[in-house]
Amino acid sequence: MGLYERIVKKEEKIALIGLGYVGMPIAVAFAKKAAVIGFDLNEAKINLYRQGIDPTNEVGDEEIRNTSVLFTSDEKNLDGAKFFVVAVPTPVNGDHTPNLAPVESASHVVGRHLTPGSIVVFESTVYPGVTEEICMPILEQESGLVCGRDFKIGYSPERINPGDKVHRLETIMKIVSGMDEETLDTVARVYELVVEAGVHRAESIRVAEAAKVIENSQRDINIAFMNELSIIFNKMGIDTKAVLEAAGTKWNFLKFQPGLVGGHCIGVDPYYLTYKAEELGYHSQIILSGRRINADMGKYVAENLVKNLIKADLRVRDARVALLGLTFKENCPDTRNTRVIDIVNELKEYGIDPLIADPIADEEEAKREYGIEFTDLKDVRDVNAVILAVAHDVFLNLTESDIAAMYQEGEKKVLLDIKGLLNRKNYEEAGYRYWRL
Repeated sequence: MGLYERIVKKEEKIALIGLGYVGMPIAVAFAKKAAVIGFDLNEAKINLYRQGIDPTNEVGDEEIRNTSVLFTSDEKNLDGAKFFVVAVPTPVNGDHTPNLAPVESASHVVGRHLTPGSIVVFESTVYPGVTEEICMPILEQESGLVCGRDFKIGYSPERINPGDKVHRLETIMKIVSGMDEETLDTVARVYELVVEAGVHRAESIRVAEAAKVIENSQRDINIAFMNELSIIFNKMGIDTKAVLEAAGTKWNFLKFQPGLVGGHCIGVDPYYLTYKAEELGYHSQIILSGRRINADMGKYVAENLVKNLIKADLRVRDARVALLGLTFKENCPDTRNTRVIDIVNELKEYGIDPLIADPIADEEEAKREYGIEFTDLKDVRDVNAVILAVAHDVFLNLTESDIAAMYQEGEKKVLLDIKGLLNRKNYEEAGYRYWRL
């Protein structure tokens, strides 16, 4: 009987290393079919899961309360696992070089609990070669075992889209790979237990690593093009959204939108690919150009707020500005690597300390990461300008009266609608100085 069959019969356990927005939904999904250990070094997070609380809002409190996952921060509990899935973040350093510390640390943890016959699958986004050249030696070093003889490795890049209730683990085709055909088959069959959309068997681990890193690089480049168009059309006095709606009537036009590019994938993954390219003597031209455009959009937004304050004859220094939304994307509490913070920092350079309201965001995380304390949405009053930065549903439900109540009476109203959520004509007719990307 193979490992797959023993997992199905719950004679062997699956262990998830890293229980964030990616790892936790995977653990919960596998727990419906197998015995699962969920490991994370963050004891506070583990305690929330044990209390039936989902701080990520990815699966919901009820699912957490009813799951059979053994949530633990004690790595001794990993001794009972045979199939390991590593789903830790892979951020970049301040100089935009890959920070592999989390995946290396996870490899050390897993290595200490490997036994003959184990399989380790990495989900973290990396450049081609990391799994075999960096992670595998650590596993061997810690376990004293030989990869390929005593244990096997694979790679299956995560495709979970945080905050998205339609494109979920179960509904997105999963790329799987293994170091040999036998491993590939086992990895594929294990993931097929939970991925209803099926799996794509990549021909090698490096192919799977490369596929993941270009998925988000492609989106980054396309959004950068939209952002550049926005800059050009704003100079021409043309509404970018109207242009894109018109162009979008052609069957093969790619429907991307301008905006701030943050989060743990789109704004990070391109640097992994270009870093490896640099090592091989190739300097990226398109990818890094797109990155530069997207990285500067927060500054661009802040500059346009200042220009519109001046045009409205409103003071700039100490202007009362409300910023609605801090998270890196809509309906997701995660504030890490949000590019809205670039707007905040740039406004401070002009002497503006904005009020920030975000009822969806993780308050403790925002305080810890950025030293930000939120203003309750109902307390946003007497401002000169509002920047609608994130498309949370709670903001979509705001009426023109709700927004008008935020401003100082008798003063001109400056409104920046970064995501193009509002009806431009209606707000301009209502007397707002309206601007959007």
